[in-house]
Parts: sequence; structure tokens; C-alpha cells
Amino acid sequence: MKNRVAEIARKTNETDIKLKLNLDGTGKANIDTGIGFFDHMLNNFARHGFFDIELKVDGDLYVDCHHTIEDTGIVLGQAIAKAIGDKKGINRFGSFMLPMDETLVLCALDLSGRPYLVYDLSLTTPQVGYMDTEMVKEFFYAVSYGAGMNLHIKQISGSNNHHIIEAAFKAFAKALDQATMIDNRLEGIILSTKGSL
Repeated sequence: MKNRVAEIARKTNETDIKLKLNLDGTGKANIDTGIGFFDHMLNNFARHGFFDIELKVDGDLYVDCHHTIEDTGIVLGQAIAKAIGDKKGINRFGSFMLPMDETLVLCALDLSGRPYLVYDLSLTTPQVGYMDTEMVKEFFYAVSYGAGMNLHIKQISGSNNHHIIEAAFKAFAKALDQATMIDNRLEGIILSTKGSL
């Protein structure tokens, strides 16, 4: 099977983003968004999902981190959708419960073509590093809509905001890796009674 790769470039008055995503990679990443903690989360996403990512974002960080993070989510979602293609042969569904010290986060998703986000993380600090914690929800919302993905992220336990956010990104990576895997029983078939997604 040839690697499923997508390249997206998106430029607005607020951000200039170039992304290359390989769903069938080894977890290599070259990421620069200008927000250290966000880079750390995206590197974890790449590593734990075995996705190769090259990402460069020039955003209006003199305003705040909002546009950079939200627009990166939009572009990542679009790249996921493009790399998956017609969805023939993929598992479609993925879920993972990820522990990180005192934290436990569940992520479940469906590459259904119908975007929806259910988000349940209890973050208690306004920032981790230079990333506003309210942007975690905005990022996952943007990814879910860009990819046409039904995405659920739920915190089961946890008190450290760094751990909670990192567990969410890692759980998302593992669930997405599972959902995009090819199942040989589905050769040439889309996993839906409708026949399309």
C-alpha cells in the first residue's frame, strides 16, 4: 500500500500555514507554530499516532494564540480528510483510554463525514506555557470540522493541566491511528450500510 499523504497550504491575514501529513509514517515530526507547548502537543500527536508531520505556522501571535491554534486545527483536519481519501478499507472507528500519571482521558472517534465534537476536559489554569487552555477545545473543534469527524474527548480523572491536555492529544493520536488503519477484510469496501461516508 502506498503511503497516504496530504499537503495543505492555507494563508489568511491572520496565519500562513504549510502542512504535510503522512498517515502511514513512523512518528517523525518537524513542527514550528511559534507556541512551544502547542508544538509539544503536536509532536506527541505525531509520535504516538505514527504520523509523519511537517508543519510551519506563521501566525499573528502579537494578538494572541487563538488564530494560530484554531487555523492549525482547520488545516490538520483538512489534511486528515485528504490523506484518508475515499475511506475504502479503513476501520473508520477508533478509541483509546490513555493514562498519564494521575490523569486518565478517553478519546473515541468516527470518520463518518459528519463533524461533531463532545469535549469534557476540566482545565483549571488559564494557560500552560504560552498556550491558552481554552484553545484546547477550539483546536479539537476545528480538527473535527475540518476532517468531518465525530470526536469525543472525555477526562475520567486528573488534576494537572499539562497532564490532562497531553493525555488528550495522545489519546486522540492513538484513536485516529486505529480508525485510519486498513482492515484487509474491507478491501475496496467502505464500512457503512449506506455504501458511502
